Formats: sequence, structure tokens, C-alpha cells
Amino acid sequence: MMRYAAPILLLCAVAHLAVAITDGLLPNGNFENGPKPSGLKGTEVIGRHAIPNWETSGFVEYIESGHKQGDMLLIVPEGAFAVRLGNEASIKQHLKVTKGMYYSISFSAARTCAQEEKLNISVTPDSGVLPMQTMYSSSGWDSYAWAFQAEFNEVEMVIHNPGVEEDPACGPLIDSVAIRTLYPPRHTNQNLLKNGDFEEGPYIFPNTSWGVIIPPNIEDDHSPLPGWMVESLKAVKYIDSDHYKVPQAKRAVELVAGKESALAQVVRTVPGRAYALTFSVGDAGDACPGSMLVEAFAARGTVKIPYESKGTGGFKKAVLRFTAVDARTRVVFLSTFYHSKTDGALCGPVIDDVRLVSIRRPGRRLL
Repeated sequence: MMRYAAPILLLCAVAHLAVAITDGLLPNGNFENGPKPSGLKGTEVIGRHAIPNWETSGFVEYIESGHKQGDMLLIVPEGAFAVRLGNEASIKQHLKVTKGMYYSISFSAARTCAQEEKLNISVTPDSGVLPMQTMYSSSGWDSYAWAFQAEFNEVEMVIHNPGVEEDPACGPLIDSVAIRTLYPPRHTNQNLLKNGDFEEGPYIFPNTSWGVIIPPNIEDDHSPLPGWMVESLKAVKYIDSDHYKVPQAKRAVELVAGKESALAQVVRTVPGRAYALTFSVGDAGDACPGSMLVEAFAARGTVKIPYESKGTGGFKKAVLRFTAVDARTRVVFLSTFYHSKTDGALCGPVIDDVRLVSIRRPGRRLL
């Protein structure tokens, strides 16, 4: 994962009790439990502890769905309330976790005035920057995922707006903050890739229909999609069968930003040995029709798989055979073309059920 210079957040003796976490929303993670009237001045939150279960810093607003800002109507994705982080503002919670375990934070965010918004997210002592320049859904809201390995049994989770705008109220809206414990899968003799079925990944909100964005420049040591890296300028989308059509089991990945959206994994191989990479290519049933083309790369091998999407779901199997040239081989997937729905939301081909096996017997059945 990319590391950034950020203030080190130390745990010290504070009055706040760390909350033992379970998979799902953090306590008051959807901000439906709001400040008392004495904790608000208009929409501005007064007092660091005015929002139950949260500690705030800087200019934080408590926003009700339907709130008007100039000509813009602010909509909240879950429930009726969200928070807005002004210049250098932050929200945080103290969490009880298990030292050494991996976790993924999911949250929904929307831009308001600024076009170059980004968010810092940190969990003692790791931090990362999530760019928000690209809007992937048509609603104005996207859900993002970020992962960490717990280095302590109690940690401080902070979402911070580092922006400095002329209008202090021009900051991102935040809603639905959740956590999920990750259990990084291992490769097997049936599949040299880890998490090739994408079943292990971040929490997906049941009441939203836009999946979860896996941000760019995420490396595999702390990826919210264990085993995989997003090696690109733009994100990939993590989707589930409750809201989309997926080729196999419950979860898959949608390549939503053309060649700017690449998914990769490095796997151990034996130089000179032959391998077969099999995978499924399809569409998510999300009204994204068109001629799609997925490119797969491994060692010196490459294959382009066309798929005619009707936007209603479906998939086809594909295979790439290659000979390893190094002890480590990078497997990469990307979409050749850019796709969008009629409402402007970004979309693209889906990949799933990715398997890598060594070919020792000629004629071995792969698909």
C-alpha cells in the first residue's frame, strides 16, 4: 500500500472507551444518532463529543438528507443523516481489534463543492490517501475500502479531510462507516493464485447498489482485496451477487475505468514450466451493454477476450497459456475499452473465478 507522511496517531489514556468491533457498521456508523440540540449551531457540530460514539475535530457539519447548498440538493445514501468534513476536519473512533489480524474499513463518501477532493484515512500507525476526483456512480456517492493490519489491540481510526478551500463548508460528505475482518487466503495445489474467486474482500453495504471501490495504488500486503493489487490510476469495483450478476459464487470484480483500471497479482512460478491461467469474463447485469474486451497478461503471454454485453448478465470462460520466465510472475487484467451507462456511471467487464495451474500433463482439461 502507498504510505504517506501523516501525523502519527498515538493511543494514550483517554476518556473514550474502545469499542469491540464486529463485521458491519461501526457504532453509530451511519450517523443516525445525532447531536443534541445544544451540540449544533445550524448544521455545525459544536463540541468534540457531540455525535454519539464519534470524536470530531475541526469544522464538521451534521447534514440531513435533502439539505440544500446553493442549487445543490444533498442526498444521504443510508438513513437520513451524514456528516460533512470541512477544511482539515476529521472524525474518529477508538476500536478494539486483534493484534496481527487484517481488517478493511468501508465507508461512503460524496463530493460537494471541490473537484479535487481527497480523504486521508488512518489506523494507528498506518495511513493512506484516497483520491475522489473520479465519480464512479451516478448518484454522487461512492463507497470506498481501505485495509490495515492491526499493530495494537486498541487502535484509533480517523477519516480526515486535508483540503483547504475558500469555503470551509466545501468538503466531502461521509456516511456508513463499516469494518470487516479479512482472512487472507493461501494458494493451493488447485490454484496458485490467492483469492482467485474474490470471495474475501471488504464489507459491501446491503442498502446501496454501487458496490465498493478498491482505490488505485493498493499493494497486496494490506489490500482490502487480499492477494490482489490495483496497479493503475483509477480504481476497480468490488461487487456482490445481491446487487449484480456475478459469474461464480458471491463476489467478483468489475473493471470500470478502461486501461486506467488494472488488477494484478504476483505469484511464485518455476522458470521454464508451462502454466494455464483460466478466468471468467462477463457483465454485471448493470445495464452496461457494448463490445467489451479484457486483456490478460502473464510472463510473455497475453490474450484478448472479447465479450458482447447486453447489460443483463452472463459470462464466458477464457484461458491464457504461458511459460514462466522468472521465479515470480505478475498476472494482470485490464479492460481495453471505456464503458459507461446511460446515467453516466462508469462500468465495464467483470472478471471472476481466476485460476492458475501448472501444466504437467499435455491435454489437461482446463475449462
